[in-house]
Amino acid sequence: SQTIVEESEEVEERVEDTPLPANMKKHIKAKHLVEKAKKIVNESNKRIEACKLLLESNLNAYGNAKSELEKGGLDACVLLLNQLGYKTEEDEVEKTTPVFETKDGVKPIVLKDVSSGKFSGFIYALLGGIATAIGMVYLATEKLEMTLNVTKVPSEDVMQSILAWFSTIIGMQENVAVGASVLGAIVLVVMILIYVIRVSLKGRSNLHFAVKQFVEAELYTEQKSNCKQETDKIDTHIKDAIETMKTYEVLLNEQKGKLQRILYIEGSKEKSAGYHDKSFLEIRETKDLIHTINDFMNISMSDEGKLSAKSVLYLQNAKDQIDKTLQRFY
Repeated sequence: SQTIVEESEEVEERVEDTPLPANMKKHIKAKHLVEKAKKIVNESNKRIEACKLLLESNLNAYGNAKSELEKGGLDACVLLLNQLGYKTEEDEVEKTTPVFETKDGVKPIVLKDVSSGKFSGFIYALLGGIATAIGMVYLATEKLEMTLNVTKVPSEDVMQSILAWFSTIIGMQENVAVGASVLGAIVLVVMILIYVIRVSLKGRSNLHFAVKQFVEAELYTEQKSNCKQETDKIDTHIKDAIETMKTYEVLLNEQKGKLQRILYIEGSKEKSAGYHDKSFLEIRETKDLIHTINDFMNISMSDEGKLSAKSVLYLQNAKDQIDKTLQRFY
């Protein structure tokens, strides 16, 4: 009991500016802890839902940017390279890798309310009272050397004799009224004791359960707490990816015009040596741009539900390729 109280006080200190009174009933403390556990779990779940909505919004924006990139120059450049005799490896790869897959290894937590034990205490007290009354009547018949026929209702005289005997317990002469009061008092005391013990034990059990449940709720929220930090990383990564893809859209749209000029002026050659050196440089530059951005787009951004280090690396490679391309122009 002392251990449970110490645990509950330690838990309260973590969630309360003002601890609950030490003399507060255990059941009330248990209910308070259950409500606190529900609150922190609900807040955690709300943050998780917000993370999911943000991720969904980011993935939609990423999908739109990818579609714009393909329409805005990527697909056209791939086609032009094919016509110029340079088939890209990406044409032969079926793109089925999901952009981002979430993984939640934490099982949902179900918090249960605690009951006061009053109803079950009343039932136990009632059953105990009945058992006590039967036992006391049996004791009286033994003392009176009577044998009751349990298949029949005792006669009024027999009942009065039994009830009258109970008055002798307190040192009085046999008296039906006093004996009935004594029996009733004994049964009532037993019922009260059973009820009090049941409610007390239930309160102690409730407090232990509530403390255990609160600790589980804290562990659950702690395991979920990295959602915000991880979502921020993913959010930054996707936004960076979208800006990079927009830059590729501009560059590939420019390369598309150059490839169209090369195809129109020089035609399709069987060997690279057949193209003008500057033309071959533009073809190779276009291939490098397509290869680098496709490397990034064709892998998942997630690894075990978190931002993939490989995706971060490939995005950086794509940005480096942009810098390399721009260096030719400036």
